Amino acid sequence: MPDRPRTANPFRVLIVHKNFRRFWTGQTISLMGTWMQQVGQGWLALELSNDPFMVGLVAAAANFPVLLLSLPAGVLADRVPKLRLVMLAQALMLLEASTLFWLVWSGNITMVWLLSLATIHGSLAAVEIPARQALVADLVGREDLLDAIALNSSGFNLARIVGPSVAAVAIAQWGLAACFGLNAISYLAVLAGLLRIRLPVREVAKVTMRPIEGILEGLRYIRSTPEILALVKIAAVFSVCGVPYITLMPVFARDSLGLGASGYGTMLTVVGLGALVGALSLASSAQRVRPGRLLRASSQSFGALLLILGAVRTPWLAAVVLFFAGMAMILNNATTNGMLQTRSPDAFRGRVMSVYSFVFIGFSPLGSFVGGAIARWVGAEVAIAAGGAVMLMYANWAYRTRPELQQL
Repeated sequence: MPDRPRTANPFRVLIVHKNFRRFWTGQTISLMGTWMQQVGQGWLALELSNDPFMVGLVAAAANFPVLLLSLPAGVLADRVPKLRLVMLAQALMLLEASTLFWLVWSGNITMVWLLSLATIHGSLAAVEIPARQALVADLVGREDLLDAIALNSSGFNLARIVGPSVAAVAIAQWGLAACFGLNAISYLAVLAGLLRIRLPVREVAKVTMRPIEGILEGLRYIRSTPEILALVKIAAVFSVCGVPYITLMPVFARDSLGLGASGYGTMLTVVGLGALVGALSLASSAQRVRPGRLLRASSQSFGALLLILGAVRTPWLAAVVLFFAGMAMILNNATTNGMLQTRSPDAFRGRVMSVYSFVFIGFSPLGSFVGGAIARWVGAEVAIAAGGAVMLMYANWAYRTRPELQQL
């Protein structure tokens, strides 16, 4: 079959692949609801406890299951139909969001319920994320995989801009329960899209090894494949060192830039806009730019921009730096994700993506903890700059000494 003509249209993959269009539309709507729930959940935790530690504990409860369940979830994604697994997880998330809505609306919510539901959501996400990421290859094929991942990133960042804005209006008009109710409704959109996807029937190979053997087999594959291992290491370092700049943004905005709550919100919006522009740029140029070259440039740029941000004290200049930091961040994340998937065989893709989720999402609380400790000791600007310096040094060292990265 002759190659399809390439265009600079970042939405080309949505036009070409009907299944992916159905998936992306529902997923983007659902992500807006997810961001609404995150906004409402943090404020609810503060209302119930009046304790910043409990606010952090609720966020940790949603992320900690990723550390425990991602690796066995990868084995599951390689053994059962991915579409069916994603649909089941999304349906259970709908049930969790509906329960949270009812408890808040009826006035029966407690910290125990909030922590429990956050943990349930994190457990479902730990199973769903590697299956959903590996499913994209089935929807578009390897040829358009990087374009599709870039568009997924654009949907995520569009939701990050729209979701909190809608949440603010919903809370003001109808109260906190509205955030959770609208999130529950948003799951209907993604389930409707998934139900309309039609994939060829594929025979699932019969597996006799135990789950722990499947995990070890996947880890051995990653360890024995230099380019996959190198990409996983980049994801790990950038998760630990890159996350704190978002976590510490309230402190940085107040103490370093002299901004209030609205100014803090503006800075987050600027990050989201930069990430959205970066994702759309990647979707429009992925077929014309060598991914390895793009990964190197974005890795070095991301670290350098955070190093610069630590020295900025002017709000408008900080906004400029944050815009490009958001762009570099999403280019780094999406390119790493795409290269891992395109270089993984079908039999291992679920497990490779589970390890990626394990380090990228599971390690982020560690980065937040370390960044917060440094900020308490010497200030948020130093913590942000230190994370950028480590990323920049690691990127320079890795690309200078690792031949597998130089060949990507």
